[in-house]
Amino acid sequence: MNGNSGIVNYGGSMEVSQSAVGHGATVNVPADREKKAANARRADVGVITILTEEARAIHNVLGLERAQSSELPFFEGIVNVRGVATRVAAIRALAQGQRSTMMAFDNLRRHYNPAVVVLTGIGGGIHKDIAVGDVVLATRVVYYDLRRETPDGRQHRGEERETPAAIGHAVHAFFTDYGEPAKFHTTDTDGTVRDYRVLTGPIGSGEAVIADAESEIIRYLKAFNDKILAVDMEAGGLTQAFHERDGSQTVIGWAVVRGISDDASSKKNDDYHEIAARHAATVLRNLLPYLMIGRT
Repeated sequence: MNGNSGIVNYGGSMEVSQSAVGHGATVNVPADREKKAANARRADVGVITILTEEARAIHNVLGLERAQSSELPFFEGIVNVRGVATRVAAIRALAQGQRSTMMAFDNLRRHYNPAVVVLTGIGGGIHKDIAVGDVVLATRVVYYDLRRETPDGRQHRGEERETPAAIGHAVHAFFTDYGEPAKFHTTDTDGTVRDYRVLTGPIGSGEAVIADAESEIIRYLKAFNDKILAVDMEAGGLTQAFHERDGSQTVIGWAVVRGISDDASSKKNDDYHEIAARHAATVLRNLLPYLMIGRT
C-alpha cells in the first residue's frame, strides 16, 4: 500500500491514546502528568559551594561532571559509597554571602528538586576544641547580622535555625558509625597524609569577613552559645531559603559541612583553603549514604 500516513489495522482490536496522526497534529498531555514530570526528583542531594577551591574539591572528590542540558553551570553524577548510589547535583553560587546562596538554593530546587541541600566548603574556627584542618558538620546555624544600632552601642538579635529532625537523625547515625569526633585522613597529591577530626555543633553566619579573634561578633557568638564552633558567610542564607521554600518542589532538609581553614584571627590567610575544602568534600562523600531521605 502506498501513500499511507496514518494508522492501519488489518484486524483485531487496537487502542491508541495520547497520539497524533497527520501533518500538524498535536497531543495535549494532561496537566497532572506535566506537573508530575516537572516535579520529579532529579537529585537526592544538592550541593552549594562558593569559592573556586570548594567547587573543585567537590567535583574531584565526588567525581561530578558538567551537566550538558542546562544553561546554569551545574555539575552532576552518581556517587557510590558503601553500596549506596546517590544522585548529586552541585552548583557554585555567583558570589560570597547570604543572597547568592539563597539563589543557588532556589536554582537547585527548580532544576533538580533534591531532597537535601548541603552547603560545603571552608569556614573559620572560633572554638578552642577546633583546629585548622578539622571539619564541622552543622545542623544548627546562628545568624548574627540582625542588630539594632543605638547611642549606647550595637545590640545583636541573633536568630537560630535548626534543620528538620530527619537530617538530625541522619547526622547522628553518621557519628554513631564513625565515632564522635570522627577521625578521618586524606592523602594530598604529593603523598602527604593528613589526619583530621569531624565535629558537630552550631556555626555562626553573617556578612562579615572576620579576621580578629577578639572581635565584637565573636564575643557575641560565644555569649549566645559557647558551643558555636565556626563562622561562615553563607549558612544563614541557606537556612532562610529553606525556611521560605514553597510549592510542590519541596526540599526536606539541609546541612552545612565546613572545613576549617583559619582561626578567624589576624593570622587569617588563604594557605589552607584547598586543604580545608578537600577535607569538607571528603566528609560530605562519606555522609551521602545517610542523606538518602525522601527518594522517589
